[in-house]
Amino acid sequence: MPNSCWVPPVTEVLTISRIGHRGDGIADTASGAIYVPYTLAGETVTVDPIAGHPDRAQLLAVETASAERVEPVCPHFGVCGGCALQHWALPSQHDWKRRLVIGALSHAGVGAEVAATIDAHGDGRRRATLHARRVAHDVIEVGYAAPRAHQIVPIDRCPILAPAMAGTIETAWDLANVLKLTHKPLDIQMTATEGGLDVDVRGSGPLDAAASGKLANVAAKRRLARITHHGELIAQSAAPQIAVGRAKVLLPPGAFLQATATGDETLARLVTGHAGKAKNIADLFCGVGPFALRLAETARVFAADSDPAAVAALKNAAANTSGLKPVEAQARNLFRQPLVASELKCFDAVVFDPPRQGADAQTRELANSAVPLVVAVSCDPATLARDARTLIDGGYRLGVVTPVDQFRYSAHVEVVAKFER
Repeated sequence: MPNSCWVPPVTEVLTISRIGHRGDGIADTASGAIYVPYTLAGETVTVDPIAGHPDRAQLLAVETASAERVEPVCPHFGVCGGCALQHWALPSQHDWKRRLVIGALSHAGVGAEVAATIDAHGDGRRRATLHARRVAHDVIEVGYAAPRAHQIVPIDRCPILAPAMAGTIETAWDLANVLKLTHKPLDIQMTATEGGLDVDVRGSGPLDAAASGKLANVAAKRRLARITHHGELIAQSAAPQIAVGRAKVLLPPGAFLQATATGDETLARLVTGHAGKAKNIADLFCGVGPFALRLAETARVFAADSDPAAVAALKNAAANTSGLKPVEAQARNLFRQPLVASELKCFDAVVFDPPRQGADAQTRELANSAVPLVVAVSCDPATLARDARTLIDGGYRLGVVTPVDQFRYSAHVEVVAKFER
């Protein structure tokens, strides 16, 4: 006899009309827009509404597929939150990312020539952060976070990682198994370097001598270049360094880098090309120096960033590289203490590459300066558009804007823009 308490699922058939800025398909209905992940424009889909979220639905089946739909490259796609767009043909993704940039600029009242998106995935991601958590006495999960959730999705592979990241997942599982995990996630950041994987572990609490020894054993077993815990050295067998132009940069633990080596090289090529024959350049939000060290091959460079360890790594690389012009580097919070117009007057070009929140305070100072050339790099089209509006209102002309896709299968896109007086 059927269970009288059973309630059949409520399903709907929707037609997807467009793709939102986070990569979800959007169905325009009489009651408003409904967002459906993993769908494409023009598709007819069956969905299950999500309780408590009237503007969201879960995909159950694709009834009529788009010609742009392709087979995902990873078996974890749709469960793991690392990728959002593996079901979409790459040329269409690149065109969509270009349109995201155009839309963000237009929303800020900025008109510009936006070039075709450059594919900078290259060999794949050279850094990744995995999470680990104990969910039961003898059950550990290691992987990426689920889409829009804190749940960890255990994985055994990740096809978007570069070959130099081989061993990443196995190493993360080894580390999780030797540490005393709790319900609080452990963060394991891995970076591919010339000496091997560089690993920084965070979230496990203080380590005793026994735990440190176990981490060192994993490092030896997996032939890691270095392993640190909250930045403190546990073991090192090789220099965790990367090439930046002519220079070799010894990375600080957990250092920020562009996601792919090809992305780093592509952005640097655009920046140095836009900088042209400038001879005295400021590189703001410089990090470990991906632009500064390359610009210094032909120009004197002043570099600034709020991260003292990154600035120290840049200084050391510049000091140990022959043939570079002088590089001055300074630890400085450019959100609170931007370079003001009087400090900017000695530069014939300024490059800035801020975090996602953009460079509002610094662009206001640039707008009041006489710097003839500004090159902006951004990982967020919306904040780039806001900063572009500030520079244009200050008298700059916006030249070509170039989207760069080093975040394959995600909704993220890098942007490089050139401004001149």
